[in-house]
Amino acid sequence: MTRVVVAGLGDTGVLTAIKLARHVDVVGISSKPGLVSGQELGWRLARPGHWARHNWIPFSQFRGLDRVRTVHGTLSGVDLDTRHVVVTRADGSRATVSYDVLVIATGVSNGFWRRPTLQSADDIDSDLRAPHDRLAAAGSVIVIGGRAAAVSSAAQIAGAWPDKRVDLYFPGERALPGHHPRTWRSIERRLTEAGVGLHPGHRAELDEGFAADELTSGEVRWSTGQPPASADVVLWAIGRVRPNTDWLPAELLDDGGFVPVTPQLQVPGHPEVFAIGDVAATDPLRSSARNRADGLLAHNIRAAATGKPLKSYRAPTRRWGSVLGIQPDGLQVFAPNGRAFRFPAWSFERVLMPLIVRWGIYRGVRADPADTAKVRSG
Repeated sequence: MTRVVVAGLGDTGVLTAIKLARHVDVVGISSKPGLVSGQELGWRLARPGHWARHNWIPFSQFRGLDRVRTVHGTLSGVDLDTRHVVVTRADGSRATVSYDVLVIATGVSNGFWRRPTLQSADDIDSDLRAPHDRLAAAGSVIVIGGRAAAVSSAAQIAGAWPDKRVDLYFPGERALPGHHPRTWRSIERRLTEAGVGLHPGHRAELDEGFAADELTSGEVRWSTGQPPASADVVLWAIGRVRPNTDWLPAELLDDGGFVPVTPQLQVPGHPEVFAIGDVAATDPLRSSARNRADGLLAHNIRAAATGKPLKSYRAPTRRWGSVLGIQPDGLQVFAPNGRAFRFPAWSFERVLMPLIVRWGIYRGVRADPADTAKVRSG
């Protein structure tokens, strides 16, 4: 049977492994003991317990991963000729895992909420608690950035702590530049209603080597000439993503360290290697991470093994989906044309998450019987 190694079990890697598990031998490699989603930063910061129930899920709870062997460790190398990857475990030992097909789904690093470091369940819980506790103790918060992570964080923080002063600074005339303008107009109203101060045209002045990987405090200077601003906590969501590709040879990477792919999500010159998600240079938005390309990839892997035609991935020209995350009045989802539809609040826990997400998308997620494996406060 064909063996497929899925390198990286984040949002996209898990879905790809689930799609393949009934048809081929799948080995998944992850630096975490479960799915720790990189999505919905604002929700994660404001209500980490609620976020964790839906976004930090041990692999053993996924019915669709029952046939998948998971290896907990960090990827440290690959041999393209002999077709194996090298994994470093928590104790420092190394193991090799052979493959017939390799799927690169190692994603990107971005701030303190998306890191490729090897972690235990306790480490993950600590990472969820610490930023929330620091924000809870602050009287004022500055959020810097103009994309969805920054916008949702400002909205969620303002909603969770109405007495805080929350200000959002972004470099353009409007935030959400990858979304339809209609989306921003709607979100702008929501932010204003929540009391978030909006400051367009502000680009932060960054010291050389500043990684934007931690919450900071104090003064922020602007290269665009405005007077400095200050707050008890400063959240940097400025989109400084770094592909998690240190384990790959340079021949597989573009100048930015991402993995170029054909429209069929294959790596040029290596038809047995595929890439998907934020690490794959499919288009300027690297949109295969958010557009259910996992189904197409699973089809192409099976088709390639039998000599059948492969399908091409077609990237949308604009970002779409939820921007603010779950709100007291429900979940608002924006189409690529900027028009929104809403799931009412009651449907989120009763319909959307249990039926559409856990059964429809993930093909079954078992309940956590102990209910203690994840953060439950907030």
